[in-house]
Amino acid sequence: MAHGIRAILFDKDGTLIDVNRTWIPLYKEMLANELGLRGEAVEKLMVEAGYDPVADKFLSGSVLAGGTTRQLVGVWWKGRTSSDHDAIARRIDRDYAPRARKYLSPLMPLAPILADLQAAGFVLGIGTNDSKLSATGQMASLGLTDTFSTIIGADSVATPKPSGDMIRAFAEHCGCSPSEIAMVGDNTHDLEEAKHGGAGLGIGVLTGNGGADDLTGLADHVVNSVSDLPSLFASL
Repeated sequence: MAHGIRAILFDKDGTLIDVNRTWIPLYKEMLANELGLRGEAVEKLMVEAGYDPVADKFLSGSVLAGGTTRQLVGVWWKGRTSSDHDAIARRIDRDYAPRARKYLSPLMPLAPILADLQAAGFVLGIGTNDSKLSATGQMASLGLTDTFSTIIGADSVATPKPSGDMIRAFAEHCGCSPSEIAMVGDNTHDLEEAKHGGAGLGIGVLTGNGGADDLTGLADHVVNSVSDLPSLFASL
């Protein structure tokens, strides 16, 4: 391949999945169930973690847009110990991953796009700050389990995005160098992951919470959505 890219690591939420339609109702349900809150009290906690109630979306760069379950627990369960936060996060990931699937909303028909990229010779993977359990279940629900060579969650590496650990783990899995990987994501932390991990390309998509102004300075390329990737790689 003239561009030197052999593998593509996709962020999940905002890149493949509609982050707002999938997670806003799930988090509101979770806060109501777990903390016994309703209405304005739930919305206040959502806002604290980066929810814009006017636009009904997560703010770019916020904990809700790109954080891990553990980071969200730290925002919503203040005053608890670090070990408590760890235990709550593990339980939330286990108990709510199946519930999230009822809200699961892919951004577009993904199978044809991913099939085109596979046919072009790319190894595909997911690198998400969601848990591996949750991400794996969501891809199974969409019938995409066999499409991805591996799914790397926040709990699959020592430090989640944007440490670079997911790029390095994917490179090891693929048997390639980080410079042969393209990272595709909708948030600044996805593109910082590409930089910190030594990825060959960082590609921003405009289907999530990051706008062109947020992504352009960090990305090698910014496209409207993952549907533009086959033509982008063909042009490189």
